Amino acid sequence: MANTPETTSGNGEGAAAAPGTGDGAPAQPPLTINAQYIKDLSFEAPSAPGIFKEMQNRQPDINVNVNVQATPLGDNAYEVVLVTRAECKLAESTAFLTELSYGGVFTLNVPQEHLRPVLLIECPRILFPFARHILANTTREGGFLPLMLGPIDFVAMYQRHAQQQQDQQQAAAGGDQGGSVA
Repeated sequence: MANTPETTSGNGEGAAAAPGTGDGAPAQPPLTINAQYIKDLSFEAPSAPGIFKEMQNRQPDINVNVNVQATPLGDNAYEVVLVTRAECKLAESTAFLTELSYGGVFTLNVPQEHLRPVLLIECPRILFPFARHILANTTREGGFLPLMLGPIDFVAMYQRHAQQQQDQQQAAAGGDQGGSVA
């Protein structure tokens, strides 16, 4: 017997079609992942091999920066790029520097008021585990312990960015009125 998928309801009849737009067409999913890819990846270990011995006796300082960029591509498609830069230093020596731009192409069918939050919160949340894995493997292959990034709160990042934009707009509006605070 062939293994073919079959959908039935509890009464044995075929299941009803997915809810649509009212014209018989099925509803579009709110978010579709069309592609995921490494857009740019670099790794440098300028102090190797000497830094390996130094790192056995001292704790390095690791600084990680994460940014999200979104670009419209047309037809409800958007490129979202998770940009991560990690620098590991030991005193004044750079142990390693790695930069990753990990992108995805998403088709979004959401109301306009939800577009920015979906682009800057949900899409990077989908991309993050893959970017984290790439960074861990890259640093491990570079001779270091894997860089295991902790979870990132993309909601908080989005809210901070929105607050910064609002503060800048208020400062610009206040500057136009000729008043200053010394």
